[in-house]
Amino acid sequence: MRILQNYINGHWVDSFGSATLTWRNPHNEEPVATLPVGTSADVDAAVRSAVAAQPGWAGLGLAERLDKLGHFSAVLDRHVDRLAALETEEMGKPHRIGTQFIRAGLATFDEALRDAKNYPFAHRVKVVDGVATDVQRCPVGVVGVIVPWNFTVTTILMALGSALAAGNTVVVKPSEKASLSAVGFFEIVEQAGMPPGVVNLVLGDAHAGAPLAGHPEIDLVHFTGSVAAGRSVGTAAAANFNRALLELGGKDPVVIDADVDVAAVAEEVALGSYLNSGQICTSVERIYVHQDVADDFVDALVVATERRVVGDPRKPETDIGPMVDAGQRRHVHHQLEAAVAAGARVLTGGEIPDGPGYYYPPTVVVDVTDEMELMTTETFGPVAAVQVVPSFEAGIDAAKRTRYGLAATVYTSDDEHKRMAYSIPTGVLWLNGWQLGDLSRLIEPAGISGMGAVGGVRAIDSMTRPMAVHYVEVPPEAVAASSAPGGA
Repeated sequence: MRILQNYINGHWVDSFGSATLTWRNPHNEEPVATLPVGTSADVDAAVRSAVAAQPGWAGLGLAERLDKLGHFSAVLDRHVDRLAALETEEMGKPHRIGTQFIRAGLATFDEALRDAKNYPFAHRVKVVDGVATDVQRCPVGVVGVIVPWNFTVTTILMALGSALAAGNTVVVKPSEKASLSAVGFFEIVEQAGMPPGVVNLVLGDAHAGAPLAGHPEIDLVHFTGSVAAGRSVGTAAAANFNRALLELGGKDPVVIDADVDVAAVAEEVALGSYLNSGQICTSVERIYVHQDVADDFVDALVVATERRVVGDPRKPETDIGPMVDAGQRRHVHHQLEAAVAAGARVLTGGEIPDGPGYYYPPTVVVDVTDEMELMTTETFGPVAAVQVVPSFEAGIDAAKRTRYGLAATVYTSDDEHKRMAYSIPTGVLWLNGWQLGDLSRLIEPAGISGMGAVGGVRAIDSMTRPMAVHYVEVPPEAVAASSAPGGA
């Protein structure tokens, strides 16, 4: 069992506190790591390190920063398999899925570097009466990156590229449920020779997360996690008049029209419902299917569900591994039991299996209603909840009945219905496919699913502060006169 440390100012250091917690492998419940609970003193040390390193990092200039970050990317590329294995060990993600998402995160990191290379950090706005107005995009300073347990390495990479390329320094706080892969990531930071203090790691639970979010010398908090935690993070940042980029929970709908290939759509909906045991913020959580194809769709969904292989996440044939811990499994099962008590029917799955590990089978449930918690609150588990609707329009209306607004998926061949889908208030809309595009896509969540735009150049916008510079522009003839012999 590993004993984990913080990484601050280029060194591995123990926590200032003595309290620890032990994390268990969700596949077999055996202990895998001990980590500090975290303290405000740990956060202070990491933030001080980042504050001290920031002027030198920004002062390198864009070209040299991108060169160092490109070298880091190349080193990390050689260790993707190892990082995926650590994620499998700490939270039960099938190894091939971990590899796929880490590579997607690395591609997003690399794209952020390319965006930064062409980004207008300084540009002319206008010249009026001889006075020029320029805009200089300055790094905000120190960025606190708080990441969830479901995709630790990927989420770090998605925030890090734009933050570092823009000249900021960073303090990362991973979830206490998935710190092993974060430590593995920072071992690569050390191996790649990143300058001390530019990227720092603080481990722990809320004892570290809350002081980081509310630290007076943090200039921006980039948080991915639950709505409840996001409210706390946003409030803490606002108290210091600091920015917060919040990507929070979702209750993502899928609307299925009567004119689709039912078998193909059922297969995609199964993927969207069960990938990573449903522990994805953009998982399919509410399914609205047109009554004309409902029976065929449900039958096909059950077949696609029962085809999924549940088991050891280290094995290549495994589709679905365990849930991250017993508490998350209880949450999912509680929602399902409450729905069944209120009249819903389980067609397959829905039972906690015997034996070690926090496994939960992929589950199809029908006859759900809008009043059930299963249809109103984020589940974050492998449950496909299906509601039959009388028309496509009714499905769109149902999709809108939520306070969340992270992502939505619509399957239809009708052009007018596609346009109707645009009325769903959401950060991402997928038409005729789930998880289309890549992780560098622009997104600004709607509703309680978060705030602040990330993705592409908008991420660099968020990681920089515009400063207006006004000055008297010297006419070319004045420059020529001043440089001539005898000029003033």
